Amino acid sequence: MAVESRFVVIRHGVEVQTFMDKKAADDYDKMLDMADNLTAMLDSSPFDLNDEIKEELSIYLAQNREDVLIALQAKKAKPSPRAAAKPKAKIEPIDNAIEEPLATEEITAENLDQVVVAEAVKEKTAPKKAVRKTKSKTASDIANTPVKESENLIE
Repeated sequence: MAVESRFVVIRHGVEVQTFMDKKAADDYDKMLDMADNLTAMLDSSPFDLNDEIKEELSIYLAQNREDVLIALQAKKAKPSPRAAAKPKAKIEPIDNAIEEPLATEEITAENLDQVVVAEAVKEKTAPKKAVRKTKSKTASDIANTPVKESENLIE
């Protein structure tokens, strides 16, 4: 015999929906609570809306609460993965007049400079940061360090 747990959302004595997951049932119940609050707010508004439209509008707003909060500027929009991607660095030729010779062209004395510049542009990399190396002092280094007279205060 199998045992199943079901979570039922009941509103005003009526079974609204059944879920297999407690979190999903709690989220749905919370959404319905928000919709009830929005319906009460719409009831007090000066707009003449019938009950069916108020209910549909309040449920729609509750289901899309993240977008509503962003529209109200109460929450910042999350950047899309495509917008967050940084554009790749583009290497442009140093001089527009310099063109890379075709692979089938023969390298001559006249176009040798162009080939050298084109190869340099292809292989250009960012300069490496200088790393400052320091030697850590060991106990023997500290013991063998000469003491200045001003530091020799113990008599």
